[in-house]
Amino acid sequence: MTIGFSFRTVASRSAVTRAALACSAVCAAGLLAAAQSPATALAGAVPGAPRPATPPRSSLDQPGTQVRPRPGAPDVPEDVSALSWLVADARTGDILAAHNAHRRLPPASTLKTLFALTVLPTLPGSTLHTVRERELEGIGAGSSMVGVAEGITYRVADLWRGVFLNSGNDAVHVLASMNGGWTSTAAQMQAKARSLGADDTRVVSPDGYDTPGQVSSAYDLAVFGRDGLRNPDFARYCSTAEAMFPGLAGTSYGIQNTNRLLTGANGVERYPGLIGVKNGYTTNAGNTLVAAARHGGRTLVVTVMNPQAGGGLTVYEEARSLLDWGFAAAGEVDPVGTLPEAPAAPPAGPSAPAQPAPRPGRAAGPGRAAGPGSAAGPAAAARPRHSPRPVNSARPTAAAPSQDEGLDWSGAAEIAGAAVLGAAGVALGLRLKAARSGRG
Repeated sequence: MTIGFSFRTVASRSAVTRAALACSAVCAAGLLAAAQSPATALAGAVPGAPRPATPPRSSLDQPGTQVRPRPGAPDVPEDVSALSWLVADARTGDILAAHNAHRRLPPASTLKTLFALTVLPTLPGSTLHTVRERELEGIGAGSSMVGVAEGITYRVADLWRGVFLNSGNDAVHVLASMNGGWTSTAAQMQAKARSLGADDTRVVSPDGYDTPGQVSSAYDLAVFGRDGLRNPDFARYCSTAEAMFPGLAGTSYGIQNTNRLLTGANGVERYPGLIGVKNGYTTNAGNTLVAAARHGGRTLVVTVMNPQAGGGLTVYEEARSLLDWGFAAAGEVDPVGTLPEAPAAPPAGPSAPAQPAPRPGRAAGPGRAAGPGSAAGPAAAARPRHSPRPVNSARPTAAAPSQDEGLDWSGAAEIAGAAVLGAAGVALGLRLKAARSGRG
């Protein structure tokens, strides 16, 4: 018996073969399309397709108020008289609005935020230190003081509370001495500012005391405040409203934070959700403030420098207006710039022991009345000292993945070849089956 195929069988076999080969071609084409580079896939898998629009460039170098409202967004408060101010989202760094953000002005004690960022990691809170006379030399006349005294042994945590709550220049001098000295600490602070992208700041006196040439900006102070909140020790100190401070002969006395938005003192209503950060005042700087508050899942950082209207409490009310606006404007404005991302912070030192609240009726610590260098004298309008600086983009764009992260063309060819061989095997199987069915 002769084994053969009828014409109908052959025709059927050819149709099956063509169908199998067509299937293999479709499979290979699909696999090749899937093997395109990730960069092309991000562009919609169409060669030459436009990439997503780059966020608008920063407008922070332009004078005046900068804001990019969407339809229906609340208006920026018009009654803010500060020479410079800024509102930013602490998590993303998006700057929601700003006024003369890079104008260089005396920072007063808000510069202590940079001092803390620089020195906190080197001095654990549990360290004990006996103060020497020379460490209290050179404190400027009229400086705010917490009452650090020669011969008393303090924990470093006590000194930090003196810095953050009472803005004690005496505590700053002692900590700077422990950190290598006044001049060395100023140089370290300057380097820290540059590493954070705060290029408007020039450090001369680490405590913020009025010194010729010492300047910062609303932008830089927001950078310092935002970065500080990432350090657990910094965040705890700057949000402490009251604490006990060591005194003579083993006694202690109560101290209170001078940030009125935190404590509600002097007739200033406490701001709900406030978490610090630092206030300041000198004759040349006027009133300055870095404030942060949290509502729900959002944290805002606001900086206010030298309000021109009202009295010494105006800085708090203007910060309140800007915080209120910032929370209301969430999602309703496009950023006018961003705060730079800081390098990873080193591990914080040992947590400072919790302090009991001062007993009712306890006398406040020895503090000196404010004077020409710190807390007295009329607010003086600072002269703008703006200089060109690199423009910050509204948000850095993510780099496209490299080709190493996907398949190259040789890999794609191997897949396509495997697909063709697989389809050919299917076609052969179908042909054998057709042959068996056509036997006589």
